[in-house]
Amino acid sequence: MDPMATGDRSEICFFDLETTIPRRRGEGFSIIEFGAILVCPKRLVELKSFASLVRPDDLSSISLHSVRCNGISGNDVAKAPSFSEIADQVHDILQGRVWAGHNIVKFDCLRIREAFEKIGRPAPEPKGIIDSLTLLSQRFGKRAGNMKMDTLANYFELGKQKHRSLDDVRMNLEVLKYCATVLFLESSLPDILTPDIVVSPGPTTRSSIKSKLSFETPNPDLCILSSCSSSKYVPALSPTDLEDGEQHHIVSLLACNTGEVNSDVTSPAQTDPFDMSRLKNEIKTEAFKLDVTEEKPELQSPDVSPATAVVEGCSGYAGFLEPNEVSITSISASSVPQYRGTHRIKLLHKNVALQLFCSCLRVRFGISKKFLDQAGRPRLSFMVDTSPILCGILDACDAAAKEIFVGCGSSSDWRHVVIRNYNYINTPTARLHIPTIVNGDTAQYGTEIHRKDYSGNVKKLEFNEFNADELSNMIRTGISVDAFFGLDTFDYQQSAGIRLVAKKLVIHSS
Repeated sequence: MDPMATGDRSEICFFDLETTIPRRRGEGFSIIEFGAILVCPKRLVELKSFASLVRPDDLSSISLHSVRCNGISGNDVAKAPSFSEIADQVHDILQGRVWAGHNIVKFDCLRIREAFEKIGRPAPEPKGIIDSLTLLSQRFGKRAGNMKMDTLANYFELGKQKHRSLDDVRMNLEVLKYCATVLFLESSLPDILTPDIVVSPGPTTRSSIKSKLSFETPNPDLCILSSCSSSKYVPALSPTDLEDGEQHHIVSLLACNTGEVNSDVTSPAQTDPFDMSRLKNEIKTEAFKLDVTEEKPELQSPDVSPATAVVEGCSGYAGFLEPNEVSITSISASSVPQYRGTHRIKLLHKNVALQLFCSCLRVRFGISKKFLDQAGRPRLSFMVDTSPILCGILDACDAAAKEIFVGCGSSSDWRHVVIRNYNYINTPTARLHIPTIVNGDTAQYGTEIHRKDYSGNVKKLEFNEFNADELSNMIRTGISVDAFFGLDTFDYQQSAGIRLVAKKLVIHSS
């Protein structure tokens, strides 16, 4: 029976976009092709497909660079439907399903939202997101090179990437099948299938055998995969050549990433060497404990800042230093063990975790909602002006963390925490992140938020629900905030650096 006829939304929707390439700063992207397939999450077979060229509002936006990238010219799309004409079909195939694709969190998901906003319609919402770039970077590593789709396809000898939407999503699915098969085989005989004994016949760029450092507290769902098997590799077999029971293991790799592992994947009577349910619960528990620990301030030390007395109700925020209390020569970074052999970088001041309190930071750009998490929720952040003394501290943290980062051999681009010359503004700025805490289906801010009135009284704000628009109305360009924040390091989707995570904000009345 056609799943569309019953309203079933359990399929995984692999989708891909081809877009114009902006020729100048400030020019946006325009979708010129959309392609998607619906995949059965239990059998990994394609159930339905949809693809269409899309006519942009301005045909001249299709540059020669764009044509060289995907081969789609202005003549090709001149008679194609506009996005508004296919919006119903796009919305229907995406709404309420698990979205999957390569680098979709950072690109395709944003373009979909922009396209629907442009035509004045609500964008479709996923019930989960599988970004294969993140998934395979964490689990499959750099053994196949730079993790681009054409590199992965070349590694498994699947042919050349065509840079056309429908072809690319089908190739994406095949790459995932091959990677999952390799990981499954490695987990079955981890002491036998080693790189020294079995060498892949395909072209490969192998990373150093050094212990890999993880710079970001992992998403608990993604951690399931990053802790399940070794970093060894063998030649891949097609999943279609496996028995049904082995196919189920491959399905579970995808299901793990969305937290939707079906109970019928393996028989309860069997001992499954690749069963991840116990590990999933263990890692989620560890991640929860870590989040709670990291959200709490450090115990009082000789570096305790008088910032604790600056704002009423800050007695729980001992250990945050004001910039003038920080000695740049005392800033260091260390590698901290975490999650079964992985590590993260921690920024220190006199061997104590560095946390900062900055008063009266001017908001340069208000709340940004352009980046999404794995559940499709906005990752909230805003930009503030940074003083020369704060810039010096953050630059020193950058240098200390990057020194350890370079030693691990990661290929990610290092992003400096202080942003200079942003949108033609010469004032140095930094981005403050407001974390999200998710408990089941409920999301809430991981930052304690207060408001300070004209008389200096401070009141803690209570939020009934996660509402990015409500927060945007409070944290606007031009207002001032007092910020208590920590410095976390990350390595995510080929970008690495330091993230300033707000533990507490006091919003001044405008």
